Amino acid sequence: MDDAARAREAAHEALADVEPDQLREALESRILDAAVTPGVLALVTARAVDPDLNPADVVDRAAGVQLIYEGLRLTRTVAHEEPWVTAPTRETDIDADMDVLTADVLVSRGFSLLACTDAAGAAVEVVRAFGRDQTLRDREGTDPAAATALDRNLEVDALELAVVAGTTAVGGEPPEELLTYARELAADYDGEFPPPGRALPDATADRIADISDRAVSATDR
Repeated sequence: MDDAARAREAAHEALADVEPDQLREALESRILDAAVTPGVLALVTARAVDPDLNPADVVDRAAGVQLIYEGLRLTRTVAHEEPWVTAPTRETDIDADMDVLTADVLVSRGFSLLACTDAAGAAVEVVRAFGRDQTLRDREGTDPAAATALDRNLEVDALELAVVAGTTAVGGEPPEELLTYARELAADYDGEFPPPGRALPDATADRIADISDRAVSATDR
């Protein structure tokens, strides 16, 4: 099983007990169509730092990162489209309400998977930063370029959370260079991760391993 399939399956499993059926189906549909770059990066990071790692030991963290990102991404979409204001009908209102509920469940389930890990604090900060950014974005006078930059912070924060989740899974903290690399990856995607089936460049694991090895060597001096 490749990392994209592994991250997606773990996210599905985390949602398996959600009721009623209609809500669970909405959640599963959302994950089926999601770009799984954040979840995959958590897996790749952990394995790059510790090649002997069993993927089962980090898959829940990957799912947690993925669910938090997907929930916040859906929240951002709903907030921007404002379906209750734009040509509202009973049907669009119901769909919008379902999207809000879906987003809430995704984020809360993601938190539950990271709550007892060393990535919990970073997960909380991602949500706080998202709230601050969206508040600033909605202020009068925010120009389009600034609004776009604020929106793209979510992808940056999601990939930073992924490397934190992956690194702490093997007992370490990500060096600053690794966090910088996560930000560079997000910038390369220009605010939109690849579609399902494609997640990260092939060289990502080697780059992370190199960064981690140099960080370890520096501390051993």
